[in-house]
Amino acid sequence: MSHFLVRLIITAIAVSFAITLIPCITFDSGRDMMADIFLLSMFLAIINVSIKPVLQALSLPISVLTLGLFALVINTAMLYLAVWCTATFFGSGAVITDFGSAFVVSILISVATWFINTVTAFD
Repeated sequence: MSHFLVRLIITAIAVSFAITLIPCITFDSGRDMMADIFLLSMFLAIINVSIKPVLQALSLPISVLTLGLFALVINTAMLYLAVWCTATFFGSGAVITDFGSAFVVSILISVATWFINTVTAFD
């Protein structure tokens, strides 16, 4: 359980960094934006642990053909799914403005998560 909590905190830091740098996700819930970012991070962490490995395994032939670049599309799809879950289940009013920005944000989240994991030597 503590591994998931650390992963959640790392994801929350990475999501906060990416959304601050490129504001492609807007929140219109009337709540604190940090609470909405934490909810988004929670869903993103759950999705990355449960659904993402299955999608990566199913898309392995496409990933091989594109030399791994299709993994970036999967990351963006997971971000869309996390935003949808946050908006649907908790009414955060989260909206992704456009695919290009979401694509860049998903890359930033991946890089930031990797960097934080490397610096903290957690993984």
